[in-house]
Formats: sequence, structure tokens, C-alpha cells
Amino acid sequence: MRALFSHQVVTPSGVEPATICIESGTITHVLPNRIPEAVDLGHWTISPGIVDTHVHINEPGRTDWEGYTTATQAAAAGGITTLVDMPLNCLPVTTTAEALRLKMEAIREKMWVDCGFWGGVVPESLPHLPALLQAGVLGVKSFLIDSGIPEFPPMDATHLRPALATLRHAKKPYLIHAELDLGAQVPPGDARSYRRFLASRPPDWEQQAIETMIALCRETGGSVHIVHLSHAGALTAIRTARSQGLPFSVETCPHYLVLEADTIPDGTPIHKCCPPIREHANRESLWQGLAEGVIDMVVSDHSPCLPALKELERGDLEQAWGGIASLQFSLPLVWTECRNRGYSLNQLAQWMSAAPAVLCGLGDIKGRIAPGYRADLVVWDPEQQVRITIDSIRHRHKETPYLDRLVFGQVKQTWLGGTCIFDEGTIIDQPIGQKIMR
Repeated sequence: MRALFSHQVVTPSGVEPATICIESGTITHVLPNRIPEAVDLGHWTISPGIVDTHVHINEPGRTDWEGYTTATQAAAAGGITTLVDMPLNCLPVTTTAEALRLKMEAIREKMWVDCGFWGGVVPESLPHLPALLQAGVLGVKSFLIDSGIPEFPPMDATHLRPALATLRHAKKPYLIHAELDLGAQVPPGDARSYRRFLASRPPDWEQQAIETMIALCRETGGSVHIVHLSHAGALTAIRTARSQGLPFSVETCPHYLVLEADTIPDGTPIHKCCPPIREHANRESLWQGLAEGVIDMVVSDHSPCLPALKELERGDLEQAWGGIASLQFSLPLVWTECRNRGYSLNQLAQWMSAAPAVLCGLGDIKGRIAPGYRADLVVWDPEQQVRITIDSIRHRHKETPYLDRLVFGQVKQTWLGGTCIFDEGTIIDQPIGQKIMR
């Protein structure tokens, strides 16, 4: 048996002194006192490992954008113990069982944390959806708008209905990038202008896409999950759908909770993502939606690319690839905001561990510190400040809007299935992460 003690353990009943007893990678007991054989971690906080269900790792095919070795090592350094990889921007996109098989071959012995996989569905891949689900993906994702890559075209209602019916039968969620291209009145001007970019992706694109998915959720009974909610105005419709008992869930991301359009300078494509980072009032409303439980969770949407694709030298927001790289720093970024706003460690654990685990079907084994759960843990100091520097970034590329930002929350150790995989800056030399298939 292995045992860890801390004066601050984040359990479902609160933050309290406890000893976590571990056997065969699983928590067997959470005791209210320290036992002699326990490793004493003092006042460092032990929280459930972060579960990040929205990560673009891009392997195989665009591994020069990221890759499993760098992504999962960055995750381990950031207190993340479980990732779920998106079906794009890898090549081939994960829309068939064969594409999933190729991914499994490509990532062998490259996982420092546990990894699950979302499949994808596009119009031409609909006939392949049952086999893809049978192959073990945790659910599937589609776009309602141009994804930015030709291999992953958008779906419309004609294709969404049968996809939802198939997913309902399989009891797996349908993840939706909820924007509809309804046209936009973009003022003439400089392609470096963030305000001009913001006007090119107006809020009603998200609003109408979400209302469309609520209607289809009601019609089919299939579980719908809205990824990376940016537009807080949609919360009213989402709240109503949830109150009616529809299987409808929502995530948002650190960049929408930490950054705001009001302070983004022109000529900085490092801030470009789709849907876009919106204004201060919108950001405050997203936090309110989290507090009320209308938004279920916070996940990274780590979406890196080659530095040249971000157009950093020219500052061209029209041409730049849209995506924020933040995987390793999700915990301290979100915690810093929680701390400033008076939200608790338990709320943080619910938003970043427990709720994402439920989304991907792992809520009975991951995301909590309780008997019967995997011993996936992050040991950290919520009161220690740390500066995000180039040297600290373990992602393949260092371009991030958070560079040089001072945040609260220093990760000391990360434990995966009872094994310490990250300890005070050092990552274990062997990848022990497991594939999660359903």
C-alpha cells in the first residue's frame, strides 16, 4: 500500500486533512488522520487530477504542430492526468475506425498521462459512424461551420439528425462546435484590428447554432455537448433547455474566463481563436454561468500550430490560424481567477476534474478523491505565485498569450494511478499513460 497525507485534501465533502490510501493504482480509503506510513505533504493541497476533454494533439499527420510526447508531458507538468484528443487537426482525421487504428499505432509508448479519443463525423463519414463508436471513441464531434481544414467539413440538420440517433443508441455524447456562418458586417480597415476580427464572428452565430442544437436535442433525445462556449448571451436558452431535462451540457475555456477583447491590442494574432474572446461584460457573465451550474466545466481547447501560421510578425488576424495554446497552465490560470473571485477549491475540482470525467463516461473512476477512484492526483500550492516563462513551457511550441503572466498555483507533483509522474520539475522517464477506450 502507498499513502499520502496532507492538511488540505480536496474531497467531495470539502477540503480537509486526510490520508489517501492507494493500492494497485486505486484509492482504497480516505482517512481523516495521518497514518505512520503516509508520506507527509504538509500543507500542499492534494486535488483530483485535472481531466481535460478538449485537446488538439494533432498526431499523426501534423505532429510538427504538437504531438503526444510533448502534449502529455506538458499535461503532466500542469497537473493534468487525463486528456481526450480531438479528431482534428491530425491526418487522417479520426472519422473512421481505420483512422483511429492508425492513431493508435502512431502514439504507442508516447503517453505520459491517460488519453481518450473523440471521434469525428462529417457528412461523408456518416456510414462509418457505428463502426467508429464500436472501435472505442468516447463520443464524436462535428462543426456547424468551416473548421479551417478541408478534411473536416461542417454538418447540417440533414446529417445531424441521423448522427444524433446513432449516438443516442450508443449512449455517447455529440460534441458540437456551435457557430453558423450567417454572414457578418465587417467594417473596412486594417487586418491587424482585433475589433474587426471580433465583428467577423458575431455573437448571433453562436446563439443561432446553440438554439439549433437545443431543438435537435429535444427532437432526437441525443446527448449534445457545446464545446468552447464564448457567447454568454446563449446562457438563457441553455438554462431553459437544462430546466426541461434535456441532455445538454456546455464547456468554456480559460481564454474566455481570463482574457477579454477590451484589452487585446491590435496586431496580436496570438489571441485569435474561434469563437472569439469577447468583451469584459461577456466574460463576467460566463463566470456567473459557471457559478450557477449552467456551464458545466472548464477545459483548455489547446489548439497549437506551427509558429509561422500565427502570423506573429505581420500581425494579420485575417490570415492567422485560430487557436490558443494553454494546456500546461489551465490549472493556475483558472485558479487565479477563482481565487480573486472567491470561488473554492471544491468548485475548481468540480469544473476541471469531476464534470469533464462525467462527460467522457469516466465519472465513476476519475475526477474525485474517494474510495474506488483511480489515484490520479495533483499536489500543488494554490498560494504560490509563478511566472509563465518560455523555459517553463513544455508544449512543442512556445507561442501563448500567457507568456510572462504571473499566476497563483504551483504544481509540485502529479500522480497517475498511484505513481508520481512529475515531481518538482522532473518528469518520469517512462510514459505510463494508458489508452481509454469504450
